[in-house]
Amino acid sequence: MILIDPPLWPKHGTVWSHLVSDASIEELREFADRNGIPRRGFDLDHYDVPAERYDDLVAAGAEPVPPRELVRRLAASGLRVRPRERRSLGA
Repeated sequence: MILIDPPLWPKHGTVWSHLVSDASIEELREFADRNGIPRRGFDLDHYDVPAERYDDLVAAGAEPVPPRELVRRLAASGLRVRPRERRSLGA
């Protein structure tokens, strides 16, 4: 399942959502590609997407969830990259 949290995260003059899959990175990449999300927005286990794309991505099938649920489901899937791992990977 593709999940998206509300656009709450400020950066670069806008707010951002996180787009994840609780099934596989391949599913996430395919959804992002189909919906014109640039690969440069990928950050190890999620895509950062600007607020103006939120409604389009929900209409395309992303399930809107609160931020804590997104993290919980990503972690339960085994796909979450934890902060310690993120630092060691240079992200």
